[in-house]
Amino acid sequence: MTPNHNEDINILIADDNADILLSLKSLLERDGLYIFTTTSPHRAVQICNEHDISIALFDVKMPEISGYELLELVKKNPLTKHTMVIMITGLSMHSSDVVEGLNMGAVDYLFKPLDLHITIAKVNSLINLVNYQRQIKRQNIELEKSRQELSEAVEQTQKIREAKEIFLANMSHEIRTPLTSIIGLNHLLKQSPLNADQQELIKLMEYSSQSLLTLVNDILESAKIDAGKITINRAETNIINLVQTICNLSSPIAKEKGLALSCHFDTDLPSAILADSLRLNQILLNIINNAIKFTTEGGVEVTLKAIQKEPNRVLLQFIITDTGIGISQSGISKLFNRFEQAEVKTWEKFGGTGLGLSIVKRISELKGGELTVLSTPGQGTTFTFTNWYTLTNSEKTDASVVNTKPTLSKLSGIKILLVEDNPINQFITTRILNEWDIHVDTAVNGLAALENLASNHYHLILMDTHMPVMDGYEATRKIRTEMPASKRDTPIIAFSASVIESEIKEAQNAGANDFISKPFEPLTLHSKIVNLLATKQLA
Repeated sequence: MTPNHNEDINILIADDNADILLSLKSLLERDGLYIFTTTSPHRAVQICNEHDISIALFDVKMPEISGYELLELVKKNPLTKHTMVIMITGLSMHSSDVVEGLNMGAVDYLFKPLDLHITIAKVNSLINLVNYQRQIKRQNIELEKSRQELSEAVEQTQKIREAKEIFLANMSHEIRTPLTSIIGLNHLLKQSPLNADQQELIKLMEYSSQSLLTLVNDILESAKIDAGKITINRAETNIINLVQTICNLSSPIAKEKGLALSCHFDTDLPSAILADSLRLNQILLNIINNAIKFTTEGGVEVTLKAIQKEPNRVLLQFIITDTGIGISQSGISKLFNRFEQAEVKTWEKFGGTGLGLSIVKRISELKGGELTVLSTPGQGTTFTFTNWYTLTNSEKTDASVVNTKPTLSKLSGIKILLVEDNPINQFITTRILNEWDIHVDTAVNGLAALENLASNHYHLILMDTHMPVMDGYEATRKIRTEMPASKRDTPIIAFSASVIESEIKEAQNAGANDFISKPFEPLTLHSKIVNLLATKQLA
């Protein structure tokens, strides 16, 4: 059989044991695969150069040059660096040795004697990945070719919109990972000595990164709403602090445009209500940012009123008024349509996706609220969001006193194991934890985490879910089932750049006590750590 480079997936197996080569080839051989074998590392390099090898299995211990040296040669060559390499070893390896191979570019390990099922499963997972990459590449080519034709027909345009949502939802994990680094680095810069100009620049960086995060979240949110998977999660919320924080976050960009952004509160507002703060934040931030975007002079005013009260609930009204370009009646009719702007020329002048307000409308309806808009072209626009909220037993707070920058308590004497494979995010999270006087040990995968926990005591574990060698789900399950009783109940906070509900549920099923998504707010992480430590002490 000769390889068909347009269809087949080419696999290379390099091992100095001919019997192992024969066994592996026999085990993996099937239609759609072309398998090369060699006992010579130099011949392996030649095969990689001459053929499009998608997956390679290299024995660590071989004559002439080692498997690691072979891996290095493959990864340094621009023509072969895409090859996904699994290392095969019969040696008893420490986690540091495994990490060394992964850092050189290997994607996984197989340990001799080879387990039939594990070997097939790991190779199959890479085959699926290759097929998926090819499928995405083909889809992108097809979408690009048909873009002009599809834009002429409403039905075909809708298909493109849905394809974009699906594609971007799948890519969200990769987008949010570097975004986590940007937001984390910005947080660390804020803690360093800065002059007034630098502080303003940091605020603009914070606004820009939060805007990008909002865009990613909006795309995911739109797909989740379409799929009927969105849920409203209500918890005790300080409504005054929430609105003031949103205004503070948006004020730098308003100031940059020379606009006034002001917040006004009724004098007898309840401080604590049951609300989905994440969704409410989405609604208000989208509307306020939209108002700033379409206002060139004057300002934006945010007002919070309690317009009706009952013993156990209150009807709140959020009013956002701007002195911007205004919207015509025909524009208002399509204002909440996805990927559309109110006017034909709006995007050319002001930019934007046209996605934010459609999400605002749909979320407000899911929350049981009402969203209205009044506008006069050339004079401005007023958005009003009205919704009933259940009151809590917390004492009322004076609206004139708002704590916008809470001081986070020190957690001296606490020791945390941070399990994170991304070096930048590992550095940032460690620095944030160090700010609270927390001692931090790090591990780059679940296997290393188990080794750390076996020889050390930790008050809490921060466990990334997506890692090589052993992911956070498997590591959490092993901690809960295989560790000694004194370590089995160590609190675990799972965290991930993915915000898919099924992944949160999988982390909980594995035994995680809590979950936090990346990028995370330091305040949120601090609160979760404090709450879990307190719960552990009471147990």
